[in-house]
Formats: sequence, C-alpha cells, structure tokens
Amino acid sequence: MLNGNILVMTNVLPFLALAVILAIAGVAISELLRQFKRRQREWHELVAQLQPVDFAGVTSVAHDYLTPQRGQIEMEPAKIWTSLGGYEGLRRMRENADVMLELAAHAQQWNFEEAAIVTERMRLDAITLRRAVRRVEFGMIPIGLLKHFRFTLPLHAQEASSAYYLMRLRLLSLYQTSHEGRYPALAACL
Repeated sequence: MLNGNILVMTNVLPFLALAVILAIAGVAISELLRQFKRRQREWHELVAQLQPVDFAGVTSVAHDYLTPQRGQIEMEPAKIWTSLGGYEGLRRMRENADVMLELAAHAQQWNFEEAAIVTERMRLDAITLRRAVRRVEFGMIPIGLLKHFRFTLPLHAQEASSAYYLMRLRLLSLYQTSHEGRYPALAACL
C-alpha cells in the first residue's frame, strides 16, 4: 500500500508544480496588465483622483516629527489625530500616495532621469506611509494583545504624515522643473 501511495504522489507532483507555476505566471501577467492600464491613464484623470487632505494639519504634524526640538512631546495625540483628519485623513493620504506615484511616473516622459529618481524616492516614502497607516489600523483593533500599537498610534500617525508631506514636496518640485505648465493645477489639487 505504501508503494502505491508513493507512486500516486510522484504522478501528481508534476501537475502540482505546473499548477503553481501557472498561478505565479497568472499573477505576474495580471500585475503587468494593471501597470499598463495605469500608464494609459491621462494626466487629468490622475489629478481628478486626488482626494482633499488638510495639508496645513499634515504640515504641522510632519514638522513636529521631522524637525525635533526641545520639548519633542508637546503635540498631544488628540491634536495629531484631529490635525490629520482622523482615520479618514490617513486613508486619503494612503490613496493619494498611489496617485502621486503615478503622477511622478507620468513625468518621466518630460524629464526621465530626475523623474525616475524622484519616483523611487516617493515609492520608498509610500512604503513608509502604508506601513504606518497599517500600524494605526492595528492600534484601532480593540484587542488587549495589541496595546503596543495603541500606545504608538500617534507616532505612526506622525510617521504617515511626514511620508505624505515628503511625497507631496517631491512631486511638486518634480513638476516645477519638468512641466511648469501643469504645476499650478497639480499644486491646487494637492
């Protein structure tokens, strides 16, 4: 009986490997198609997807985080939370980050070298932003084991705001040097 099971397993193993390879190929192809569709979107479509964010609040929280001074814990967690617009503000920043990355990639047609470098920097900022928002989300779960995330919630919110702040500045600077004609419309939306 044991030899029969081994024989069946060796007959099934190539099909299982093929199924895994096809699944991986399918995921890769769908991601390539998604990226292709993103690149086909017009600049105006991308700008229209940007959601309003209270940038004055983001700036105050980001400066508190990025420029440490004496009395570094003066900004209260409630002030941080309201300045960012609560969870809704963090969600908008996360979604805008994806659009801003696409806008930076779009600028490569006018200024390839600088746009490629700026896009990569922004991509790293976006990773930081997503990670920080995810940690804020974990902190909002009412489970006793996640007390660490609840305690550090304001720190992660500050980290998210600083990443968004940097992404916005990088994108606006890129458009100022790459396509000054589109800069005012972009600045007005961000």
